[in-house]
Amino acid sequence: MATQELQVVGSSVPIHDVQEKATGALRYVNDMKLHGMLHAKLLLSGVAHGRVSRLDLARAEALPGVVAIFTAANSPGHRYNSHKWIEGMEVVKDETLFTDQVRFCGDRIAAVVAESREIAEAAARLITVEYEELPAVVDPEAALRPDSRPIHGESNVLYHKEMHAGDAASKWAGAWRVVEDRIETPKIHHAAMETHCCVAETDTQGVVTVHTPCQVIFQVQLIVAEALGIPLNRVRVIKTTTGGSFGGKGQPVIEQVTAFLSLALQRPVKLLLDRSETIVATRTRHKTISLLRTAVAQDGTLLARDIYTLVDTGAYCSNGEAIAMAMGKKTFKLYRLADQSYRADVVYTNTPIGGACRGYGSPQICAATEIAMDHAASVLGMDPVAFRLKNLVHPYDRDTLNGTSLGNARILDCVRKGAELIGWEEKFNRPKTGGRFERGVGIACCAHGNGYQGAYPDFITVDLQLDSEGFAILKGAFHDLGCGTVTTMQQIAAEVLAMEVGRITVPAADTLVSPFDSAGTQASRVTFVCGGAVKQAAELLREQLLDCGAARLGRDRSDLVCAAGAVQSRTEPTLRASYGELVIFAQKNQHHSLSVNTTYESPGNPTSYAAHFAEVEVDQLTGRVRVLDYAAVHDIGKAINTGFVHGQIHGSVQMGIGMALSEEVTVDPRGRITAGRLSRYTVPNAPEMPHIQVALIEEGEELGPFGAKSIGEIATVPVAPAIINAINHALGTRISRLPALPERIVAAIKGK
Repeated sequence: MATQELQVVGSSVPIHDVQEKATGALRYVNDMKLHGMLHAKLLLSGVAHGRVSRLDLARAEALPGVVAIFTAANSPGHRYNSHKWIEGMEVVKDETLFTDQVRFCGDRIAAVVAESREIAEAAARLITVEYEELPAVVDPEAALRPDSRPIHGESNVLYHKEMHAGDAASKWAGAWRVVEDRIETPKIHHAAMETHCCVAETDTQGVVTVHTPCQVIFQVQLIVAEALGIPLNRVRVIKTTTGGSFGGKGQPVIEQVTAFLSLALQRPVKLLLDRSETIVATRTRHKTISLLRTAVAQDGTLLARDIYTLVDTGAYCSNGEAIAMAMGKKTFKLYRLADQSYRADVVYTNTPIGGACRGYGSPQICAATEIAMDHAASVLGMDPVAFRLKNLVHPYDRDTLNGTSLGNARILDCVRKGAELIGWEEKFNRPKTGGRFERGVGIACCAHGNGYQGAYPDFITVDLQLDSEGFAILKGAFHDLGCGTVTTMQQIAAEVLAMEVGRITVPAADTLVSPFDSAGTQASRVTFVCGGAVKQAAELLREQLLDCGAARLGRDRSDLVCAAGAVQSRTEPTLRASYGELVIFAQKNQHHSLSVNTTYESPGNPTSYAAHFAEVEVDQLTGRVRVLDYAAVHDIGKAINTGFVHGQIHGSVQMGIGMALSEEVTVDPRGRITAGRLSRYTVPNAPEMPHIQVALIEEGEELGPFGAKSIGEIATVPVAPAIINAINHALGTRISRLPALPERIVAAIKGK
């Protein structure tokens, strides 16, 4: 793909709100103080499975300052699924605002609303709850059994999915070896700095406005309307500054509750969850157990693969079905493996609810397949890098599942570059010390999509207009989660319009004034789809500018160009008219504004690729692991903002280290959360971070804006398996259960 001469795209423009964040001036939703605002506190279930047999509110209601207490008895009982983001989606509806049939430790029983947060918390402690406790199903494999106690309906098996390509069955008999693996990944907490918080207010017309740091304003609007049983036009959603999400705020969890409380009491209400509540009562990454059979030829050619994945969706359906589907699709995009079968079961358990988490199933399935790939390489006696290079896809290969093009797939380039950066050949072949500390290196490759095209509607409408001073206003349902979405959109528009980034304003997403977006910030679609829409809008506006400039300057359009916020003559550059002048000319003489409204549908769904390499040191006495060096190479097409891309990768490595070594939301046999606060849920901090080398393969993707592909989710996908593979290389073990806690590593060493 030919390289364009770019002025703004590709540079590291600072994030749009950097000054406000650095000075502490930025307001988050918990900073909001509205006149007459009340405060809410949730009462969460203390048992994992059972019925509320007695709920005594008397002492709480008598506490001065308590305004109301809501339970399943005095609130709407409409069923919904917070995963649904657009009308027409078929989903299992099993959630309600409150329940007296509790299904996990964290289920919502009641909400206390009071004049202050302190009073609400005190009142919640005064509520007496008695349960008829039922046996808890906490093991997803136990949930598969026909005799497991149903959590919903008649069976705990929610969903079964199969995907097949080629004729895998015919390849097993002729294989040189068939390698079998069992890989487990845990439930994981997103650990955003900002816990879940929401403010809702109701006006005199009965319209409830929800202020939330969400990822999809139109999804929040839809779920609030469904849960409360009110029309969409009585719900307005305004996105606030987000203090981190990583998918944790991808579904409405408390917005519908807060909206109901405000609507019922006709006053503003704030609902803030503390860290423990956010861990147990919002969403987690799904736990998975995967069984793999991999058939290989003696020369290292992959012949066939069979994958079975068990997905633990927790106490409610949420997006369990979609996760199982998404995981399966990724397995057909990475290797030249024509014969493959994928099967998945999704089960209910009496554990915290699964939901969107950075990578949307890809980190789990990548851990399974890439740990299995290293196992196969060891059986073959092959270098894991050489084994992958022999089998990875090439540019413009076809997806074996559906026959669509994978796009300009540059995973081979990623592997070669990463091996060079980490010093693979030397480190993989160095002799073992035979002492207490051993070092090893590991690799993992991955594939990830760019939006929903081919699965769900994927389009966005944007407005772009210029004012009489030459400033632009770009309106769209853009959700900046702290990763630079707003600035990225500004850069794309500024590049096309040849104007300064700072002269483009992007208002907050607001269902009342933002044009409709089908999916918001999810599915790694923002740069590829939303950025494509902004580019298209800017190109249409540029055409208007050139038409207007031709009339204003009396020159043929072919002689005109947009440059430095003006239309000017190519042959006589001093002959020019600023954008502000052209707006005034269009309004006065042509009787129209310089503005565009355009709807953009995703043109396709090419695949992004990455190869990550880790070097670790393992203390064989204690089982402690240090990640010493790390190399991340990404096939990104074109980086719109290089600084943001590097930042995404660094943050993703931190997240992946946690998945590999320490993070796990655990429960006891009765379903009680045993890691419900950060003192017991260990997140890697700055001192644990390794030296990280980042390289970008920028060979372009013809369907993306300026050739760009996604980075936000894929960067965390291969981290955990790269580290696990490095540990196994160091120790000669076959660790396959994440996280690789010290005690598990010591047990693996003893079990060799």
